[in-house]
Amino acid sequence: MTIKVLIAEDESRMREVITMLLSDLPLQFLEAGDGKTAIDIFENENIGLVITDLQLPNTDGMEVLKYIKEKDPEIPAIVVTAYGSIDNAVEAIRLGAFDYVTKPFKEDRLRACVEKALRISRLVTEVRHLRREIEKKYNFDNIQGNSSRMVDLLENAGEVAQRDTTVLITGESGTGKELLSRAIHFNSRRWAGPFLPVNCAAIPPTLLEAELFGYEEGAFTGASRRKKGQFELASSGTMFLDEIGDMGIDVQASLLRVLEQQQFQRLGGTSTIQVNVRIIAATNKALEKLVETGKFREDLYYRINVFPLKIPPLRKRSKDIILLSNYFIKQFSKSFGRTTPPVLTRQAKESLMANPWKGNIRELKNVIERAMILCKGNQIGQTSLILNESFGSRLDKMSIEKLVPLIVGDNGVDIVAFEKELLRYAIKNSEHNVSKAARLLGLTRPTLRYRLEKHKIRI
Repeated sequence: MTIKVLIAEDESRMREVITMLLSDLPLQFLEAGDGKTAIDIFENENIGLVITDLQLPNTDGMEVLKYIKEKDPEIPAIVVTAYGSIDNAVEAIRLGAFDYVTKPFKEDRLRACVEKALRISRLVTEVRHLRREIEKKYNFDNIQGNSSRMVDLLENAGEVAQRDTTVLITGESGTGKELLSRAIHFNSRRWAGPFLPVNCAAIPPTLLEAELFGYEEGAFTGASRRKKGQFELASSGTMFLDEIGDMGIDVQASLLRVLEQQQFQRLGGTSTIQVNVRIIAATNKALEKLVETGKFREDLYYRINVFPLKIPPLRKRSKDIILLSNYFIKQFSKSFGRTTPPVLTRQAKESLMANPWKGNIRELKNVIERAMILCKGNQIGQTSLILNESFGSRLDKMSIEKLVPLIVGDNGVDIVAFEKELLRYAIKNSEHNVSKAARLLGLTRPTLRYRLEKHKIRI
């Protein structure tokens, strides 16, 4: 990858020397004889590294450095200065210069400085690329929905993303609560900070507090060293507390203190740790009912329910079913290497619209993935559309003629390996009973034993 380097130096001979010394590196040099020209070039070109003298006509090098750092503080800048101006070089470092080189400089000194700066420049480019990819992935436009309820939801989410307000996302399992929370984070001012999801239902109550707040060495049996908690790690970013309705009542009290004071202590610790964390919580439970039964603190409920966002179930946004189906078809077409995505037939669309979708978007995605595997032409019909409620029975009724194309596929099949798997499956599901395994495969006992010996499969 060629990196554009801006050389701001009023002496043409010095510009030639710098260019010559670095000519074997993958660089494209852009030269400026004064500060104003340097700023104009930086404004119009995708510069990855700046080498500037401090003594420049029109606008001096210090002003050039200030301008560059205001416009793009991540771009490394190397300052070239006369030996007697070390104080100015120190001031340049304070303003954000990567390093400085004094005139007259040695070739190895300039080269080492430039090579280090280039590594920084490449990292900056990579990070920016990753950021763009993340922004694309978690843009609100990628959350599919044309129904009025989804349009309103996304508008509200976009508004609250720009604030540090605590958000409570509710909705059934599979509706996309974590996806929405990530979109809020990556479209907020905290997008460069960490996004840390914690599933409160997946961590035992006795361990959840240690996971959230960390602990000191010796805080409890097995605490052999200090460990930072998720709140500490998420500082300057966002903490996503998924399934907060499953959080134990004791941990709720500790969480409330963090929300109110933005500070906490590690387990077994005495020092107070200050953090700056935004909280987005989510649940598929009715927290109001948990409050009534004493399973969820009322004060915590009101503290997290500052800006509620309720994601409607898929069955109540029927306009989005076909939209989402086509979105998943395009996704799977790309991952499966299909140049032309298949289309849904009218009957297939009717089946999708009529399904109750108890598993919401997650269930729909699974159904479309199966359909993409089963369909052979450029259409997805009802024969390929196996809905979850009929999945088992449809497989049971599949004839050998229908199963063979699925097994062989486009890339063929290793018949020996396939036979081995059939034998192993039969043995395992018959609890190692030879007679029962033979019946499962439609073989006699002697034939089964022969095939087991042939493939060296022990019972």
